[in-house]
Amino acid sequence: MSPSTITALSPLDGRYANKLVALRNIMSEHGYMHRRVQVEVVWFIALSDAGLAEFKPLTTGARAYLLGLVKNFSEADAAAIKEIEKTTNHDVKAVEYWIKSKFEARPELQKAAEFLHFACTSEDINNTSHALQLRSGRDQVVLPGLDRIMLKLREMAHAFADLPMLSRTHGQTASPTTVGKEMANVLVRLQTACERIAAVRIMGKMNGAVGNYNAHLSAWPEFDWEAFSKKIVETPEPLGLGLTFQPYSTQIEPHDYMAELFDAVARANTILIDLARDIWGYVSLGYFRQRLKAGEVGSSTMPHKVNPIDFENAEGNLGLANALLRHLSEKLPISRWQRDLSDSTVLRNMGVALGHAALAHGALLTGLNKLEIDTQALAADLDASWEVLAEPIQTAMRRFGVPHAYEKLKAITRGQSVTAQTLHGLIAALDIPQAEKDRLLALTPASYLGKAAELARRV
Repeated sequence: MSPSTITALSPLDGRYANKLVALRNIMSEHGYMHRRVQVEVVWFIALSDAGLAEFKPLTTGARAYLLGLVKNFSEADAAAIKEIEKTTNHDVKAVEYWIKSKFEARPELQKAAEFLHFACTSEDINNTSHALQLRSGRDQVVLPGLDRIMLKLREMAHAFADLPMLSRTHGQTASPTTVGKEMANVLVRLQTACERIAAVRIMGKMNGAVGNYNAHLSAWPEFDWEAFSKKIVETPEPLGLGLTFQPYSTQIEPHDYMAELFDAVARANTILIDLARDIWGYVSLGYFRQRLKAGEVGSSTMPHKVNPIDFENAEGNLGLANALLRHLSEKLPISRWQRDLSDSTVLRNMGVALGHAALAHGALLTGLNKLEIDTQALAADLDASWEVLAEPIQTAMRRFGVPHAYEKLKAITRGQSVTAQTLHGLIAALDIPQAEKDRLLALTPASYLGKAAELARRV
């Protein structure tokens, strides 16, 4: 059976394939090969400019041709490398041989061919390629996806800043808030999480088989290979890699920055799981309706249903993403002695972890964009919950020294059906200034909002 979306083992490449095109271009094996070609070409060009007598600077035409191999790298090129790998049984060597095949009919490049992959171990190419992939995945897919969610949350926070909503702590009625304030709470948390994702320094090393420049110095002992490597790693693209230089490593880059990045993404995802579950609950309570889509079915047997499937999809995929991200962050920084291969197969799943996250972020945004407020449901819930005013009444009583204020309110509210009349009768009998009585008598569950509206508008 030939591969297709319907025969794909992973739903990321099957059912959800069309939702992850941007990430697939970056984190797939094709994307990995593309970055390997980029690193090999950058190293080769930089060597020609290093002042080594045996490798003169490349001509402008040769440089343009080499950079064109990177810029125009195609799926056909990746397939050609895979064909070479059938013989080499080594993926990095296959990349090297493919690039050398592009030197044919170009005497200048053929003459210098042995400087391709010069003194490099495979991990010099792999770790920098992974770094380039992760930087692009973070900057082009993950953070923009989270930014779109934050934009929607800010829009909702401002639009519903003044709209009263009954709170629930421990699942029980509690001091009212506003819909906008609850969106603002999530927004502020997510902003902090995104700042931490963006702040992670993406690192790369190019220092040889065990991190000591052994091979480099055996060829040119007087040359400052560490400074040369640092320059390549940190010089902006296209003539460098634009990463942060990792000066100390074994054969592999320690992967600590990866763990930091994956943990940071997982933290953002956890915040979104919290949001997805809360919105699911508000839909269940009737606070939100979901905009209908023509032809869509909510249940195979119950025609009335409009299920909160986007939030459920988001919650499930966020959980999958975090399970993978946390395994990556716990496993990758551990390697036996100077190198073992257990990280290699795990690293190939970075795109799977980020794929589930990106899928979830998209589903959550879709769900948020479908929501419509049911103001009548919100108002009815508040009007049925006068017991929440026990808090402000007993607090005002305490201010004026009324003894046993808390206990008096507890006696008439805890576990009982409370009406406005019940509370107003208590207030009328209080020995407190009339102005304070009037203020308490004017209070309703819908007006007892504290600074909720102000806080919602501030974000």
